[in-house]
Amino acid sequence: MRYSITLCYDGSSFFGWQTQPGVPTVQGTLEDALGKLLRAPVSVTGAGRTDTAVNAIGYIAHFDAQEGLDTEALGYKLNAILPPSIVVLKLSETSAEFHSRFDATTRKYTYFLHRRKDPFAGRYSFQCTYSLDLEAMEKAASMLLGTHDFRCFQKTGTDVKTSICTVTEAGWHSYAPVHCSVMDFPAGQGDYLYFRICADRFLRNMVRAVVGSLIDVGRGKMTLEDFGALILPPDTNGRPGDGRLPSRSDAGESVPGHALFLSGITYPDPE
Repeated sequence: MRYSITLCYDGSSFFGWQTQPGVPTVQGTLEDALGKLLRAPVSVTGAGRTDTAVNAIGYIAHFDAQEGLDTEALGYKLNAILPPSIVVLKLSETSAEFHSRFDATTRKYTYFLHRRKDPFAGRYSFQCTYSLDLEAMEKAASMLLGTHDFRCFQKTGTDVKTSICTVTEAGWHSYAPVHCSVMDFPAGQGDYLYFRICADRFLRNMVRAVVGSLIDVGRGKMTLEDFGALILPPDTNGRPGDGRLPSRSDAGESVPGHALFLSGITYPDPE
């Protein structure tokens, strides 16, 4: 029988989702906990990989078991033995054909950024005190929409069949953190920002490289034209002039992973 798990995790103490020898990972920690409770080896499949320190909310995974399980009791026991950095929100029986990775139709990521020194924001937000042109950053973000070849934003050496992704949402938003309202801590317009992007798939390191490049646009280090040149058409065969295609080195530096959240995964309607 197949079961789905919905969970949240703080990635700061993990070397990403995927099991790796000798280091703590979310997948490995979850498999160990399930193995202890079910008294048998358990293989857990996740909706996708997240890198070191990256967080997730509403992450979906699945595993198989030989017999029917009391999902409510198992979920309670899992939360009792898992570290505080991992929380199981829901555990339920699902279709034997369900696949948490291959059945996902979209994934959403959110990156948090604050522009002033703040003792409470730093754990899950990237401090960027540079003067930023937010209008230019928003214009650049809009260029990401649609189906494009995003090879310039993927980690060098990544082995994938295609670097084409379809982006359906990309934009910057202001927000006021909870501690500002609770403590009457003044928050100026644009002091706290998040970037949200949704696509059918993502390349390794793609979101962090995109955010780093957008910050370069905001700082004036990269023009809108330069940013647009990094977003290649899906049928890329060459470029006018010298024919050189831009590469990862032409995009901005990747921003730190601690401020990045996998914040949503959608699946086809079961009906």
